[in-house]
Amino acid sequence: MPEFNDPFNDADLEHLQDLLAAVPEPLEPLDVMALDGYLCGVILQPRTVPAADWQRHVIDLEGRPAPAGYDAGPLLALAQRRHAELQQAIDARDWFDPWIYPNDEEESPSEAVLPWVAGFAAAQDLFPALMSMNAPDLVEPLALVYLHFDPEDLEDADALAAVIETIEPPADLAEAVQDLVRAMMLIADVTRPRRVAPQPQRRPGPRKPPRRR
Repeated sequence: MPEFNDPFNDADLEHLQDLLAAVPEPLEPLDVMALDGYLCGVILQPRTVPAADWQRHVIDLEGRPAPAGYDAGPLLALAQRRHAELQQAIDARDWFDPWIYPNDEEESPSEAVLPWVAGFAAAQDLFPALMSMNAPDLVEPLALVYLHFDPEDLEDADALAAVIETIEPPADLAEAVQDLVRAMMLIADVTRPRRVAPQPQRRPGPRKPPRRR
């Protein structure tokens, strides 16, 4: 993958917000926070999702075609830029700043990150290859993501729900964001492992486990 050298700035993000707000009805686009989580969910699939497949859900979650006369090109170009930026960070296992912006100071950490998590979950519903993997190492990082949902929404995920019950919720938003980014990297270790020549003289340190109740 070519190196990405054009990170988003505040003006780019504001422009993206305006383009999403201008998507015509009846289409229902993702908002910027959900879009960011969605792109991470796409990137972390065990097989590359073609751009045409994931892009159609950016302008409408159901994937409905744009009406005649609407030009989705500028919006999709910005989404592709963010996709490339996130993919570079995830491939290198580098920190990235998720697009998470709380609405008010009274929100709990879970309420603040929920739109981002919902976008990630939407990607799993649309592209289920990741969630279909029988990989024990996926359970804990997925639990760090899905713990922000209402437990009643996890009725069909008993193993995940059982792990979530053992994890202490984040104390503040900064901790919640840190946990989400770490979860993305741990998922990538399973679904998109790096191809690095073995170096037996160096041993990786132990991974930090999720906080337990």
